[in-house]
Amino acid sequence: MAPTSTYLDHAATTPLRPEARAAMAPFVDGDGSYANPSGGHALARAARKAVDDARESVADVLGCAPGEVVFTSGGTEADNHAVLGAVRRGGGRAVCTTIEHHAVLHPVEHLGGRLVEVDAAGVVDLVELEAALVTGDGDGGGDRVRVVSVMAANNEVGTIQPLLRVTRLVSKRAPDAYVHTDAVQGAAWLDLALVAKHCHLMSISAHKFGGPKGVGALVVRDGVELEPLLFGGGQERDRRSGTHNVAGIVGLASALVATASQREDADTRVRALRDRLLDELLARVPGLHETVPRDAKVAGAAHVCVEGVESEALLYLLEREGVYASAASSCASGAMEPSHVLQAMGVPKELAAGALRLTLGFASTDADIDRALDVVPAAVAHLRRER
Repeated sequence: MAPTSTYLDHAATTPLRPEARAAMAPFVDGDGSYANPSGGHALARAARKAVDDARESVADVLGCAPGEVVFTSGGTEADNHAVLGAVRRGGGRAVCTTIEHHAVLHPVEHLGGRLVEVDAAGVVDLVELEAALVTGDGDGGGDRVRVVSVMAANNEVGTIQPLLRVTRLVSKRAPDAYVHTDAVQGAAWLDLALVAKHCHLMSISAHKFGGPKGVGALVVRDGVELEPLLFGGGQERDRRSGTHNVAGIVGLASALVATASQREDADTRVRALRDRLLDELLARVPGLHETVPRDAKVAGAAHVCVEGVESEALLYLLEREGVYASAASSCASGAMEPSHVLQAMGVPKELAAGALRLTLGFASTDADIDRALDVVPAAVAHLRRER
């Protein structure tokens, strides 16, 4: 008999919310709502109205004007557009932290930008950030900072960044720079209207909060100028060409509204589940370390590192028992290497080799925690005996 499925990988993706599924159905089932919203006939106008209504709903949750919402193919495109679009349009340098998602980190590195260190909890070093804002690289026009990207919450360990302090510092030291935040992981847990209040740019991705995959949004505040990544039909006010993913956009809006309306209750419930999981793992598994203090991270994050265990082997045993999680390390050239996030936080390589990312979400249950507490300690004990 196959083991019961226990899903603890919500930071990777979430199940589709029933609200999103219902909202998307008319645009998937082919009942006449499948038209291209850029067209001129009645069916096209109906599709366009669905997109416009979704835009208004998203703007209401994000605390921005509908015209400031740009629909994208997901968080990666939104992040790339914010960083690359800002520098290509206005010149200057890009700055980000060392623990950003690769969708931010790689564009900044591609542009020759500057990376700012974090502390042991993954919080941005504001002293180093200030230095990055006021010192240049000596190449004249490229000296000016154009965009600063600091994520709302980290995708591996869950650390919440002090964005208000970041925006105030940027405003003081580089007043012409844009502040971008990757809120992909924060959307399920944080009030995005507060997160976006002082930012010029913000990215979200639907499948991280119960929406469909392949759709996201970038908030572009009025007056912010970005070079488009995609040229063509001029959709999204010439900021992002391409036929709208109507079903995806409608699903994103529905999931976002549901997430916002249920956030406080979900946060309380999931935080209690997360704390029980961590408390019991710490009690049952010697040499298990909680990576980030609980008051510094989002409710769904339960990242740990386990001494004397390799992530790959541990995940294999967990999957065999129907527990699905992930790790903060990846296999490259046959050698296990710690993630860039754990490296930046100064986690010793030997400990980071046993990283385990357990992430909860709106669909998590007490039964999931019970099952994980049965399986994880047994798997760790088995691997240690094998050694």
